Amino acid sequence: MNTPKVGFISLGCPKALVDSERILTQLRAEGYAISPSYQDAELVVVNTCGFIDSAVTESLDAIGEALAENGKVIVTGCLGAKKDVILDKYPNVLSVTGPQAYESVMQAVHQHLPNSHDPFTSLVPPQGIKLTPRHYAYLKISEGCNHKCSFCIIPSMRGKLVSRPIGDVMNEAERLANAGVKELLVISQDTSAYGLDLKYQMSFWQGRPLKTKFYDLAKALSDLGIWTRLHYVYPYPHVDEVIPLMAEGTLLPYLDIPFQHANPRILRLMKRPADSENNLERIRAWRSVCPELTIRSTFIVGFPGETEAEFEELLNFLKEAQLDRGGCFKYSPVQGAKANDLPDPIPEEVKQERYERFMELQAEISANKLQAKIGKTMQVLVDEVYEDYAIARSSADAPEIDGQVIIENPNQLKAGEFTRVKIIATETYDLIAELA
Repeated sequence: MNTPKVGFISLGCPKALVDSERILTQLRAEGYAISPSYQDAELVVVNTCGFIDSAVTESLDAIGEALAENGKVIVTGCLGAKKDVILDKYPNVLSVTGPQAYESVMQAVHQHLPNSHDPFTSLVPPQGIKLTPRHYAYLKISEGCNHKCSFCIIPSMRGKLVSRPIGDVMNEAERLANAGVKELLVISQDTSAYGLDLKYQMSFWQGRPLKTKFYDLAKALSDLGIWTRLHYVYPYPHVDEVIPLMAEGTLLPYLDIPFQHANPRILRLMKRPADSENNLERIRAWRSVCPELTIRSTFIVGFPGETEAEFEELLNFLKEAQLDRGGCFKYSPVQGAKANDLPDPIPEEVKQERYERFMELQAEISANKLQAKIGKTMQVLVDEVYEDYAIARSSADAPEIDGQVIIENPNQLKAGEFTRVKIIATETYDLIAELA
């Protein structure tokens, strides 16, 4: 019997990657094979991104390439929420669905590539199909978002906050840990709002009661004995509760917090949650409890109406906060976003100039942070090993978005194992190390 083969293209953020993993797991559970090439696939699924204009262009290009190379294409993901945008350009795609539409994707696959294979005979690992290396995995704890940030259209694509019961999340985390995963990267649109929609309802894991709540999840994950890294955490007061877990070493001392700006007026125009919080005071308090805490963030410059004085306030915030990692985006209108209607758009040349000033300052701060690590010994997780060097990450480094630790003379190191290294030098964003 011929096994039907499906090609798969996954675009966008880690949350979309988890969606892709779920679809791939279901495909394998039903006996479909996953093809690495257009030519061998009998149809292709494209999981799209539609957050900003460049992502829309990339997604449309990927759909066009799949149609040209294969001819049978099913489209899903965030751009799928804008069905007309896809069908106007590619009316011959087989199906278009939005994000998290796992059942609709499978229905389209069944319709256009039926499979008589008995799903009970398919061999799928307990942790499901993963698109990351074996030693780390993304753990998505909720879908959607209750915020109405004026520059963002994600709630219109992914809907309101829908948290997974904590028992389900912990069972998945335990399966991943048992399968050899050494690092869990917790993701959602708003990790610190976890469980709010469920009124923190009680659930069970390993026979013990747990509330579906941010702190309870962080504490339970810290008990697994593997690295747990928190992403997309808004700086609400209750986040303070997890910092002692980081100080104890049971939870990675790392927070990914999308501050976006520092000026209160701009934050109100952005309709950001926690816009009135004193984030500098909060950061100081966190570091007093956990001096090793790494904070990464993203910001937007050139938001409509941003004055030079307000931008300078953002730069002063950077100087005071001394964030370990800071990314910056120039504001660009996104179709359907409320911010498009705001007056006083910033000229492109001013956006570019502010972007360059921001990045120059943050690069200096990050470089000084790295320099301070020379001579220190730290634990790292090895990602890749080559003949003359290995690439690893410390607790301060999330995969794909942060720096790396480059280990000279790796000897018998293997990918996916922990080792201790001594930092001997730095590069722009990376550390150079030798085995300790």
